[in-house]
Amino acid sequence: MNKYNPNIHHRKSIRLKGYNYSQAGLYFVTICVQNRKCLFGKIENGEMILNDAGQMVENEWLKISQRFTNVQLHEYVVMPNHFHAIFQIVATLVVAQNEKTVALVTVSLVDTQNKTRRPQGFAPTKPKTIGDMVGAFQSIVTVEYIRGVKNLGWVPFNGKLWQRNYWEHIIRNEQSYQRISKYIINNPNNWGNDKLYK
Repeated sequence: MNKYNPNIHHRKSIRLKGYNYSQAGLYFVTICVQNRKCLFGKIENGEMILNDAGQMVENEWLKISQRFTNVQLHEYVVMPNHFHAIFQIVATLVVAQNEKTVALVTVSLVDTQNKTRRPQGFAPTKPKTIGDMVGAFQSIVTVEYIRGVKNLGWVPFNGKLWQRNYWEHIIRNEQSYQRISKYIINNPNNWGNDKLYK
């Protein structure tokens, strides 16, 4: 086995250094199938036609806001070999809890000298990051896809279903949000010119 060489083996992070990816905000993510293999359907006349696997991917994405209660979903599209989505992380705090119920309230957290104000008596829980959410989505989809290969004759994949990394962009203003939303909506129609087209 070769000795670890940081110049050869180090995989450069594409995350923004120092950014807290659990903080409230809008995010645009792109997740690609390993080797850009088209497993989720096809484009016909500028429209994405989902196969059963693609429908499963869409269904699992729509469940994300149930798994992560501080997430709101915006535009998304399942493409033949990748997935685009905008989602929003909203700040939530537990404000009441007993044996049967937990109440969550969306709030605007006030940051004064890097200290977030919280109600007295409530210990903060570690917030989930974009990586946690994307990782959960990728894992669930992979498990369901393997089930489809075994039971439904879906096209098998070699090694991993998804590429190791994903791409994300922090949406900072309305103009950026509108531009990315339009890109997602028009992605099937622009498939022939897509850099992920294979």
